[in-house]
Amino acid sequence: MQIYNTLTRRKEAFTPIEPGRVRMYVCGMTVYDYCHLGHARVMVAFDVITRHLRARGYDVTYVRNITDIDDKILKRADENGESISALTERMIAAMHEDEARLFVARPDAEPRATGHVAEIIAMIETLIDKGYAYAADNGDVYYRVRKFEGYGKLNNRDLDEMRSGARVDVDEHKEDPLDFVLWKAAKMGEASWPSPWGEGRPGWHIECSAMSTCCLGETFDIHGGGPDLTFPHHENEIAQSEAATGKRYVNTWMHAGAVRVNQEKMSKSLGNFFTIRDVLEHHDAEVVRYLLVASHYRSPINYAPDSLSEARKSLERFYTALDGLALEGVQEADSEALVEAQRAFNAAMDDDFNTPVALAALFDLVRELNRARKEAPESAPGLAVGLKRLAGVLGLLQQDPARFLKGGDTALPLPVDDIEARIEARAAAKQAKDFATADRIRDELAALGIELKDSREGTTWVLASADDPA
Repeated sequence: MQIYNTLTRRKEAFTPIEPGRVRMYVCGMTVYDYCHLGHARVMVAFDVITRHLRARGYDVTYVRNITDIDDKILKRADENGESISALTERMIAAMHEDEARLFVARPDAEPRATGHVAEIIAMIETLIDKGYAYAADNGDVYYRVRKFEGYGKLNNRDLDEMRSGARVDVDEHKEDPLDFVLWKAAKMGEASWPSPWGEGRPGWHIECSAMSTCCLGETFDIHGGGPDLTFPHHENEIAQSEAATGKRYVNTWMHAGAVRVNQEKMSKSLGNFFTIRDVLEHHDAEVVRYLLVASHYRSPINYAPDSLSEARKSLERFYTALDGLALEGVQEADSEALVEAQRAFNAAMDDDFNTPVALAALFDLVRELNRARKEAPESAPGLAVGLKRLAGVLGLLQQDPARFLKGGDTALPLPVDDIEARIEARAAAKQAKDFATADRIRDELAALGIELKDSREGTTWVLASADDPA
């Protein structure tokens, strides 16, 4: 298995520290608001990575943290007139609802920053004792960036270049503008914890160093996150952790690509910022997941009406191939087609989780399944079972085919009974050779996004892709 390592900027053979076991930590959400499309990208990418590692026989411990104390959380709770715990619990519940709808399995552990304050304080004390950190006279504790010899290695940055051009906090209490905060002194009325430096709360970077070490050990296999975290967050994590333990922090660094909206950066200021909930009001969740899976996890994704429409058409090809097949109790087919699909799928996924190539292998299997339905119907269910198993590694084909083809979890423009009644009325009009009425009913349903499909067996319908929330 080859994985691209952000630290070395190349693919490397993946060898876990313990044979057969993978320990992985991914930076999670700061829970002050609903999760957005960028969060969905990270959720789905590392869910697929976890699924494939397990499918290949690894015992995976997947940890994704929750930041539940932060400046943004304090500000939002104050604006809402609610307690910090009420806000964070509400947002965590919403996050779990969003990931469940996207068929994302829960991580094995979800440590919260507020549950690891003692470990955070202990790590800061170690850094102070080793000379890597210092307490300022304002109650804050800072990390001495220039003390850590390897600072900048994840992002290939030079300290002097960072000093002259990077965005750094101007703070008279720092020894150096590049130094970053480990412990923040509490302001009047803020949530705080007692510490050797006075009442305060953890800085953002230190929490992940402490929680990952507590959950996975001082050195672990994979650390992941979004594209915006390489600097300064992950750079600071390396500096803190390796200075505190004297050991290599992480062997392989992985980062998901960004989400763009109509080829522009997603931003509230541009009016193109969508939460997962915004999107799922208009689109079936599996269509959204397919869009996220269809691009390589390191590549940027463009979220646009056309891309979602193509994602739905692709899924329709899968579900149409499965529709009408009774699979309960059916064993996988022992066929060359399935063996070849398995080989091609594994080869793609073992090559840095190349989901586009893996999907191509599944489409090849769909063609074999469609051929079997025509030429050897008795073999089709066994191929379909194999298709669903392989697609399950990507978190796809999780729905009943007929349900998906009729809209899945997308809100229907009419109740199903009304749709069926109109189809019956159209059939009656055609029987009476009242083709004008039949065409009118078809056009009315088409205007509502309901596409009719006529065949010798009768008329079926599917829901066309909904309009994008933009």
